[in-house]
Amino acid sequence: MRILLTLAAAALIATPVLAEPAPRSADERAIDALLDNFNAAAARADGAAYFASFTPNAVFVGTDASERWTLDQFRAFAEPYFAQGKGWTYTPASRTITFADLPCHCVAWFEENLDSASYGTTRGTGMVVKGEGGWKIGQYVLTIPIPNDIARDVVADIKAYEAAHPK
Repeated sequence: MRILLTLAAAALIATPVLAEPAPRSADERAIDALLDNFNAAAARADGAAYFASFTPNAVFVGTDASERWTLDQFRAFAEPYFAQGKGWTYTPASRTITFADLPCHCVAWFEENLDSASYGTTRGTGMVVKGEGGWKIGQYVLTIPIPNDIARDVVADIKAYEAAHPK
């Protein structure tokens, strides 16, 4: 019995304790809320809330190589869909936030892996800035990550498409 207790105690001491993730800072929680509200507004086709998430000079980069929109251009594209009650649903699966090494602690970038019924796994990356109105999106880039094992096939498909549809 004494040997069993000694072995059990040794096992407990040798077992690594899993560290709890560090608590999110107030700024991280605010950025999480901004991005969560941004994604939720898109899902419910709430253009006002969606576009309020951006800085006035924001840029949205879509999945197509031609999609680099100023905020006004992106609004002109998206508002007709929102007006019909058509939005898009991207559900965050994970998110990383990194702050720029600035004294103001007012610039950060993020990566979020998203789930979409339409496009499967997607990734949103971008930059946020903190101003008088809180955190806002300065740039958002939506991509479709391609598994390395099929990347050459996807690249071949894109080349074939571009050859058949010259700009």
